[in-house]
Amino acid sequence: MWRVKSLDTSLEQSERNPLLRSLGPVQLTLFGVGSTIGTGIFVLTSQAAQEAGPGMIVSFILAAIVCGIATLCYAELAAMAPISGAAYVYVYASFGEFWAWIVGWALVLEYAISASAVAVGWSGYLVGLLEHSALHVVLPVKFTNGPYGGGIINLPAVLLCLVVTLLLVVGTQESARVNAFFVTVKVLALGSFVVMSLPAIKDTNFHPFAPLGVAGITNAAASIFFTFIGFDAVATAAEETRNPQRNLPIGLFGALLVVTLTYLLVAIGAAGTFGAQPMKNIDGVPLLAGSKTLAERCDQLASGSHQSLACSHEGLASILRQLGHPAAAGWLGLAAFIALPSVVMMLIYGQTRIFFVMARDGLIPDRLARTHPRWKTPYVVTLCTGIAVAFASALLPVGRLAAIANSGTLFAFFLVSLAVLRLRYTEPSRNRPFRTPAVWFVASVSCLGCFVLFLFLSREAKLVLPLWSAIGLTIYGLYGVRRSRLVRGGA
Repeated sequence: MWRVKSLDTSLEQSERNPLLRSLGPVQLTLFGVGSTIGTGIFVLTSQAAQEAGPGMIVSFILAAIVCGIATLCYAELAAMAPISGAAYVYVYASFGEFWAWIVGWALVLEYAISASAVAVGWSGYLVGLLEHSALHVVLPVKFTNGPYGGGIINLPAVLLCLVVTLLLVVGTQESARVNAFFVTVKVLALGSFVVMSLPAIKDTNFHPFAPLGVAGITNAAASIFFTFIGFDAVATAAEETRNPQRNLPIGLFGALLVVTLTYLLVAIGAAGTFGAQPMKNIDGVPLLAGSKTLAERCDQLASGSHQSLACSHEGLASILRQLGHPAAAGWLGLAAFIALPSVVMMLIYGQTRIFFVMARDGLIPDRLARTHPRWKTPYVVTLCTGIAVAFASALLPVGRLAAIANSGTLFAFFLVSLAVLRLRYTEPSRNRPFRTPAVWFVASVSCLGCFVLFLFLSREAKLVLPLWSAIGLTIYGLYGVRRSRLVRGGA
């Protein structure tokens, strides 16, 4: 269980079964933006305001700092070992197969569950778009919400997941072109929100700035960390990147810069115009939105006829309606409807590349690593992942899915930060096209930041990770530990 698979072995293995290298720095940057800007900013911004008030601006900065520091660690490893699998491969070479399996299994929470959450968020925008259109079409709740939301199945979310999966089977380059269009629509939509909201900012809306203090700000940062999920999707595209030693760091930092600036402007606009204060329960006691009580209330409100701005599944579009811009809200809702599928696509893409490498290593059935003879994509694992994502989106609400995804992401970022330190010690002479500056300080701060944000997640989100890991370890014990290519010989 503690056997280590060297980076050289992984590189040789990737060369024997190559994927088509078609991605450049611009496409990688758009991959990062496409897999990051999504439900988190379009839907969960209002909920963050309820946790931190105007202090959610600081929450976004805090989450961006933790993500940015972790990205420095990712950049060194991705440039040094341009292999699909990202965190899984880095941990395999640093700490061995046991921890590699744990982090690979945890990434299911990051990618697959996040994709499900975005699909549910897209479904919410579709419902709002149709309801506020000239036709005033109201879709039945039983077909637009899962059981937790008072329905039977979220059918729009399921259909979205299946269509995106088929697109990914067709090819990476084709998916990248579609993603570039989606990213443009999203950035324009958020830009329109900023243009509409900034002139309406009132100083009084920033007071009190942090009604629940540091705890509220940190709790909101932990919740909205979901909005930064997706940067390691760039690293998972390593085997399909031209000149990866140069282009991967460019893609990582380019995406981080675009996303962070966009989020800060949106947060300032939302806080300055919305003037949100924490939602209160019937006794008037402030509640953090990560708590079980408020999460349940949001799900109940979303499934009924009464809507709350704090829990609205339309998020930013609801804020524009409050400001008296129904036409702009309709455009934003339309843009989210058009563009959010790109996030689902990029997250499913990242998940399939993790599973692709795990199958190639023998930890899961190697038939999953089969590539399509025409499109050169891992079509078997893509279809399996897409079906699983569709199933989760059919039944669970967006708030619960986002909280679950955060725990897996923070755990993966934590181990990647340790991996860069470990490899600096065990392989100091390896060529590093990009070197993390002040690596011992940066990696340590990254680990600390991930740990602190994990502590501020909701209780159910913190419990899901060990329970999910236990399920994964059972599978590993029954199959992977004996079927690993390192055991059978000849990686």
